[in-house]
This record gives sequence, structure tokens and C-alpha cells, in this order.
Amino acid sequence: MKHLFYIFIYLNIYTAFNNKLPAQDLKLTISSEISISATLLDSINFDNTHKNLKSISEEAIKISLKIQQFGFIECKLETIQKINDSVFNAHFFFGNKIEMIKIFYDASLFKKQDIKNISYFNNEKYFIQPISEVEKTLNSLNTNQTKNGNAFARLRLTNFKNKDGEISATLETERGPIRTIDSIAIKGYDKFPKSFLKYYAGVKKGKVFDQKKITEQNNTLSSLGFINTLKTPEALFRKDSTVVYFYLEKRNYNNFDGILGFSTNEETNKLELNGYLNLELNNNLNYGEQLLFNYKADGNDQRNFRIKTTLPYIAKTPLGISLELKIFRRDTTFSNTSQSVNVTYQLKPRTNLTIGYLGKSSSNLLDETLTNIENYKSKFVTLGLNYVKIQKSILFPVKTNILLNLGQGRKTTETNTENQSIIENDISHILPLNDKNSIFIRNNTNVLFSETYLTNELFRFGGIQSIRGFTENSIDATFFSVINTEYRYLLNSSSYIHSIIDLAYFENNVIEQKEKLFSFGLGIGVLTKAGILSLNIANGNIDNQDFKFSNTKIHVSLTSRF
Repeated sequence: MKHLFYIFIYLNIYTAFNNKLPAQDLKLTISSEISISATLLDSINFDNTHKNLKSISEEAIKISLKIQQFGFIECKLETIQKINDSVFNAHFFFGNKIEMIKIFYDASLFKKQDIKNISYFNNEKYFIQPISEVEKTLNSLNTNQTKNGNAFARLRLTNFKNKDGEISATLETERGPIRTIDSIAIKGYDKFPKSFLKYYAGVKKGKVFDQKKITEQNNTLSSLGFINTLKTPEALFRKDSTVVYFYLEKRNYNNFDGILGFSTNEETNKLELNGYLNLELNNNLNYGEQLLFNYKADGNDQRNFRIKTTLPYIAKTPLGISLELKIFRRDTTFSNTSQSVNVTYQLKPRTNLTIGYLGKSSSNLLDETLTNIENYKSKFVTLGLNYVKIQKSILFPVKTNILLNLGQGRKTTETNTENQSIIENDISHILPLNDKNSIFIRNNTNVLFSETYLTNELFRFGGIQSIRGFTENSIDATFFSVINTEYRYLLNSSSYIHSIIDLAYFENNVIEQKEKLFSFGLGIGVLTKAGILSLNIANGNIDNQDFKFSNTKIHVSLTSRF
């Protein structure tokens, strides 16, 4: 039974820290009383180059333990024989191969589902596992113990028995006191808004201490953007309390984005300049607040102004509030204004629910009355869901974004009142293929349901923020759906090139128009000292329309962080 002692050493989950030795002149080969298959030899994966005989002897012991892992539990090292001045052969006795082990356990110490999830066969007294999976099994059970607050839990197999070729053992558990998070400390950023720790990351006092979960929550914090996590959280275990330390530092996360667009006027054949400015201020007051300022001018007498502020976790609750004002003016035809107020509830670290109010008003700026343009006011109650997953990438920080909004309200004109509904979604995802290649896909869909429609209440889309290759906000629609796709290739850590293939379908019920649109092109992005510089060239066309080079748009943008 002395060989079973080696099994005990192997099965203890706190052993096996292997130190690789630098390559030298001595070579190691292995043999046994049975033929060693190429598959098993590859699985053993031993170091065959060593600097001295001591290193070879240590490697031979490791090989013996690895062989036991594959079911040859009687394996022992018999000899190390010198073949010549530079080659040594380690000869092993493998013995009979054992596939399974029966492990007896105390059912009161483990959840039934935990045992069921990891075992080949189980009942209330024992479970059966393949020999090769025992280490993985013990690690899994130990992790579950840690999740339940047993931070110092230790598992090991004892009382090994070999009866008629059937191996059994007893699972012993050393359990310390259940640990909960009694105190939380922030190091490095004293003014960090702690509500983000509680509601955004989910770190709360009184919760069962789980080191793995706390590490995951620390990674969630790093996705905030306005902080850096300096190292893995640490825990101080006192006799009667547990203190968790997070190591953070403040990070500047303000963004400035500017776009210049060039296109050819079909009537004058002259070059026209479009413009777009976006300013985003984040956490400058150490509250986690956000202020957005946006201005667009498309070169065709269209102006779009937007300002929005977001205040999270009011009075240290999971509720936040956002206020937004939008103003749109189309030459001397009409002017639209909308105001919205939303209350946000942090459902999960990456997910927000919103409920709010949206008010719209529009004024006809013309002296005469046009059939499809009228003064109107509308009011909506809105419900929304937002999910954002951030990744550690300067060029592509947002991996997944899901924004869904529903609105139910009423429109009032000088002569009529009617019910209306709005559905909006904006969904995007980056699908990584490997370290250098990825696919970006996005869908933006807006629908307005109403008995009648006015031109000045329609959605407006087109341009770099929707379908590229078209002028900014040049297309009016009661319904539109745009699919943006990019195949991205990283040239290096600070630059990439990508394709542009965009598809769209829209309907304008005011003029009974239905069209399919598409565009294609190329783009490049470069991380500079000033920020991320992007250049996109795209040609937009209507379905069944001949290609026109004059439809090509060149968009330049610079996103600067300060």
C-alpha cells in the first residue's frame, strides 16, 4: 500500500508547484514494462533537458505523479540508468490502470447539487469520479466552500483502500469560521463615490466573503472608465471581522469628439463641409456624474443641439436621474424641442432600468401653412433598458451595448389629438475572431405608430452615426432600421483598418415612400497623442440606383480624452 501514499500526495490540492529548470546538456528519456502510447507520452509532457543528475531525479518523481493521474496508481520509479554521457533513461513500473475512484463524504458539509454537478455517480454516502478528474473535482468543491464563506476551507483525501482493484478514499474537510464582509476600505482614491461599489459592483457589507467574486467585482469597477484598479483586492482577517481593501486611483475620463465631413453638392459641384462636436464630462465632481453636450451642423441649414446630465445613486440609493434637452432646426421650415426626465434603477452591475417622461413641441417657421408641417405638442411615458459591457481596449472600449426604449403618449395639434407609440433600439456587439481580427455589428431601429404623421415629427437619420455614405440627418422616416458592419484588423496596438458595409430600410408614411439603402467603404483608426483619429470613406446608394462617385462621403473624426 505504500504506493497509495503517492496518490495522497498527488490528490492533495495544495501540492504541485513545479519549477522549470533551464535547459542544459543532459537528456532524459522514459520507459516502462508496458508500451507507452504516443498519446500518453504527450499528456505527461515532461522536461527532457536538464543541467545535472539531481534535476533529472526530481523530474522523474514528477513524472511518476503525473502517470498516477492517468490511473496508473501503482506507478513507481524503478531505476535511472545512464545510457551514455548525455542521455539518462528513467524506467517506471506502471502496474494496472484504474479508471475510477469511490470517494466517501459527509453529506451535511456539501450541497447535494454541488456533488451532482461534479460527479460521475453519486448518492448520500459517496460519489465516483475518474482518477484523472480528482484534482479538478477537489478544486471545484473547495471553490464552492469558499463561496459559502469558508475562506480557510481545506479538502484532502485520506483512508485510501484498494479492494479487489477498486480504489476508495474518504474526503476530509477542515472548515474555519464563516466569513462575511464586515468593513470595506478604499486605498488610493479617498473621494471615490462609494455608491458605485455597492450598487454598480455589488460589494456590500454583510455579504458572504468570496475572494473569487470580489476579484470579479473589482474587474467590474475597472469598467467604469473614470478609475483604474491598481491591484487585486486584499482581505484582512481579524478574529471576529473581515476587512476588504480595494486599491483604486482616479482617471481622467472626459471626451471630446469632433467630425468633419466632405461631400460634393450635386447642383453646384462644390465641396461642402459638415460638422459634429461632442463633449462628454465624467466624474469631475467625484460623484460619478456625467454631462453631455452635442452639436451638429450638416451643411444644409440643419442644426441639432443636445445637452444631457446624469446623476447616479441619489442619496446613496440605487436610483439615479437624468435630464435631457434637444433642439433641432431645419433651415426656415420648422424647429423642434424635446425635454426628457428619466429615473434610473441599477438592476445589475451592467444593467439599468429607466422610467421617465418625454415632452416634444414643434413650431412651423414658415409664414404660409404647409400640408405636412404643423405646430404640435406630444407627451410620452417611457420605459427603457440599458445593458453595457466594457472591455479593456483603448480603441474599442465597449464590447456590447443594448439600449431599448418604449414610449406611449399623445400628440396634440391645433385640430386633432391622437395616441402615439414609440419603439427604439440600439444594439451593438464586437465579435472577436482572434487577437487581431474582429467583427463589429450594430442595429439601430426606430418606429413611430400614429394615425397621422407630420414631416416635423419624423425620425431623422443618415451620416456617420447611422448609415455612412449619406448626409447627416438627411432622411426622414416613420420607421427605419440600420445595420452597420465592420471587419476590423489591428495593425498594432494603436491602429486598425476596417471595412464598411451598411444596410438600411426605411418608410416615410407622409409621402408613402419605402426605400432600401446600402453603403460600402473603408476606414482607418489611429491612436495619437491627441486621441483616436478616424477616417472613413463610404459611398451610399439607394437600391436599384446606379453607382455615383459623387455620393462618396469622407468623414474625419478625432476623439480626445482629457
